[in-house]
Amino acid sequence: MSPEFRVYCSMDQRMPLSQVPAHARRAEALGYDGLCVPEAVHDGLAAATLALHATTRLRVATSVLVAFPRSPMTTAVAAWDLQEMSGGRFELGLGSQVRGNITRRYGVAWTPPAPRMREYVDALKAIFRCWQGGDDLCFEGEHYQLTRMQPFFKPDPLEHPAPAIFLGGIGPAMTALAGEVSDGLMTHPTNTAPRYIREGVQPRIARGAARSGRDPAHVGLMVGPLTATGTKPADVARERENVRQMLTFLYSTPSYWPSLEIFGWQERGEHLHQLTREGRWDDMKNVIDDAMLDTFSPTGTYDEIADILAEWYGDLTNWILFPIPDDPARDPEAAKVLDRLRAGS
Repeated sequence: MSPEFRVYCSMDQRMPLSQVPAHARRAEALGYDGLCVPEAVHDGLAAATLALHATTRLRVATSVLVAFPRSPMTTAVAAWDLQEMSGGRFELGLGSQVRGNITRRYGVAWTPPAPRMREYVDALKAIFRCWQGGDDLCFEGEHYQLTRMQPFFKPDPLEHPAPAIFLGGIGPAMTALAGEVSDGLMTHPTNTAPRYIREGVQPRIARGAARSGRDPAHVGLMVGPLTATGTKPADVARERENVRQMLTFLYSTPSYWPSLEIFGWQERGEHLHQLTREGRWDDMKNVIDDAMLDTFSPTGTYDEIADILAEWYGDLTNWILFPIPDDPARDPEAAKVLDRLRAGS
């Protein structure tokens, strides 16, 4: 018997915000437990607001909100409001982003991300304790000093717990930090291979949990693989090529190479990176071969995919992402997959 999975879906990062409410209602009607909203083209908090307002049961998580361009206080205010508005259905996923984006896209000074993220999460927790439990706000770290909270600016306590805080992590330091200070780790598509989770992710979470005296079993793990699925084998083959294209893009970035190292494929990432520097985009498509796809992408028709996901992840987690169909005509078939995943059969 496989676990009863909590199943979330995501949304296209380029989806106009005007379409987010309908997308969220569709996910809720299909039976998804939650929706992950990205932050790439649009503001993640704005997308989360629209999704929560449009639904009554669906949990909504930022996956992931870019933390460092925002003060912990501005993030806390928004998260508090979303938790109150939704009746406790908001989940705050945070990420650090890569150096080039932080410095040249957001215009924010770069510092080592794991120590700064530890401070960021601790600052959020201090703010939440102040608002929910009445503690004085007194947080003084290297990057953030938060020592002023006049009654005029202090929101009322929530009728629900403060928002859960999750971290998106890839490298060893951030993965361990998730085990140390957060409610769980949101994986990246590049670190979801079962072997990598067993040999890389889980030991690092356990090390981080030990630093703060926590039971690693209490640290959630959202696994978000690039799943290739569909009604017919031809649909699956088409999605598999889409996964190949996405992995080609992702693995051209050095930050995403940790999972390549464990399989002895780091030279593939280095080759892709060099091809991007030379502008040889057409030469990149054959670097990700079928063996790599078999390793990183669960693949099968709707009739097969629930069993495949249970085989890959049943002993690793009970919380996964499953793609919502591009074509709403396929929703009834996808709903059957969700029923099987959520029923543990």
